[in-house]
Parts: sequence; C-alpha cells; structure tokens
Amino acid sequence: MLDQPETRSDAPEPVEADELNAWKRGFTPQAEIWNGRLAMIGLSAGIAVVLLVRVFSGG
Repeated sequence: MLDQPETRSDAPEPVEADELNAWKRGFTPQAEIWNGRLAMIGLSAGIAVVLLVRVFSGG
C-alpha cells in the first residue's frame, strides 16, 4: 500500500485574492463574502448609532 494523500473531487480549489474581491452577482462565494462584509458594516453602524444616542441623550 502506498502512502499517497487522497484526492477529493469536492475539495474547493484555491482562488486568487483579486477573484475573491470581485463584484459578482448571484449565489457565488464572492457574493457571500461581500454580503458578510456589508452586514458587518451595517451592524457596526447600528450599534454605533445606538451608543451615540444613549451617550448624548443622557439616558
């Protein structure tokens, strides 16, 4: 028996950084990356607004 690593056909292929940052439409890995980034920006902005309102409203 030979000690060779198994090759899987469903393993993800490596992609370049510029391809991951590409703005592509549809259900693609690139779209999911941008969706996550924009969701984190929205969540951070919402939390910042809530904190600023509480600080400056005296509550």
